[in-house]
Amino acid sequence: QVQVVESGGGLVQPGGSLRLSCAVSGSIFSIGALGWYRQAPGKERELVAGITSGGSTNYADSVKGRFTISRDNAKNTVYLQMNSLKPEDTAVYYCNLDARRYFYLGYTEYWGKGTLVTVSS
Repeated sequence: QVQVVESGGGLVQPGGSLRLSCAVSGSIFSIGALGWYRQAPGKERELVAGITSGGSTNYADSVKGRFTISRDNAKNTVYLQMNSLKPEDTAVYYCNLDARRYFYLGYTEYWGKGTLVTVSS
């Protein structure tokens, strides 16, 4: 079993900051790419930021310069630092990753259950 648990969401005023965390646990041999997605009410899920096993990152244009994704391989954790938050950042944020459970298996995609971020005054 692989568990993916997000935390750090909540209510924040426009211009504020939040730091999301995603902890991966269970029977894992290795983790590949990690990413954060979000889904706002009535909208499709979209990629916010991603980070490869080598540390390369990519961001949606809407969050470039405001959000930073990072990973701690020793802790099997990925973070999303969100600054200068806007009301349009309101969404459920989901953690996504590719992981191998055993050395002889290929990568499987996993999702967390999400954490709600609300940006409002």
